[in-house]
Amino acid sequence: MILAAQILFWSSLAALFYTYVGYPLLVYLVRLIRPLKVKREKIEPTVTVIITAYNEEKDIRAKLENTLQIDYPKDKFDILVASDGSTDRTDEIVKEFAGQGVKLFRQEGRVGKTTTQNNAVAHANGEIILFSDATTMYEPNVLFEMLPSFADETVGCVAGKLIYVDAGETSIGKGAKSYWNYETFLKENESLACSLIGASGCLYAIRRETYQPMYPEACSDFLIATVMYKQGLRTVYEPNAVCIEETNNQSNKEMQMRVRIISQTITDLWRNRKMMNPFRSGFYAVELFSHKLLRYSVPFFLILFFISNAFLILSSEIFQILFLFHTGFYAMAFFAWISERNGIKLGILAIPLYFTLANLASLIGFYKFLIGERYARWEPIRESDEKSKVFQQTT
Repeated sequence: MILAAQILFWSSLAALFYTYVGYPLLVYLVRLIRPLKVKREKIEPTVTVIITAYNEEKDIRAKLENTLQIDYPKDKFDILVASDGSTDRTDEIVKEFAGQGVKLFRQEGRVGKTTTQNNAVAHANGEIILFSDATTMYEPNVLFEMLPSFADETVGCVAGKLIYVDAGETSIGKGAKSYWNYETFLKENESLACSLIGASGCLYAIRRETYQPMYPEACSDFLIATVMYKQGLRTVYEPNAVCIEETNNQSNKEMQMRVRIISQTITDLWRNRKMMNPFRSGFYAVELFSHKLLRYSVPFFLILFFISNAFLILSSEIFQILFLFHTGFYAMAFFAWISERNGIKLGILAIPLYFTLANLASLIGFYKFLIGERYARWEPIRESDEKSKVFQQTT
């Protein structure tokens, strides 16, 4: 039993190390050894910005005003708001901008974000489609930064850089920013090593001719990279194309969002599991397996690590120290959660709180996938603040 516990302990520890340290190092070394650069040239194709929205009356005006400030020839640029059966004033506000080249596509029946996007693309005129969310603010140069990459015939999708801001300086917000900085490092290296395996849903562009309708429960901004890769095209990262969005500032809202995204992504991985065969997809398979499947499996490794550590606690002082560290880490996360619920800001505990929340969300996401619960619809869950002011202060 001791030997079995030791094998379980070291195996789970190795899996955790590879997921968080080994894979980032691997993808970094691959991009250093054989970087896949992008041929960039100045081009000016026609562009349609599709903003998918559901009941966004608090933010849609600021979003449209910001999008209209994008620096690009107006005769080659239009905006299409895809409203998924909104029941508030979203559609009315969009119609106020009709004279400025903004069009409304109303999807009846509340069918969800992915299906709404599918149907909106059929009404788009641009050679390039730029997808956006209603709560995201763009810098004026986003198109001039993203479009040159489409001069490379191997590129099907270009993803921009999302910067999270946390106006309230909350523990959840700080944790989300730290997590996203880690994700950004991976994106930069995956883009040069092979291809991104997903994009930020608030800022990515594709060739219209390459778009393929996705099933309703798909996490479209994740699946889009696989859709492109199946066509022999890469998804690349453009760090100079920047957008700004506020983080969630409450743990329950962040949990709700992450459970939905994780459950959708696991569904996408399952339905496209053949893409995780390296003999079929090359290094892209390694990226999918390491960055997504193993990452979402971390809570299972943590549970095995904790149980085996507890079983071995009397066999060595090292195991005793590790067990104290492990339990102390979760105690700090719990204390941070209690503090957050009572309005106390403890930024120093943001990392253990967010790490625990993210892995609990993975467990729940796996459970919802296994019982067959799927997400097609989505609800706006971020607090509505004055987005344009946040954007101005950040830039």
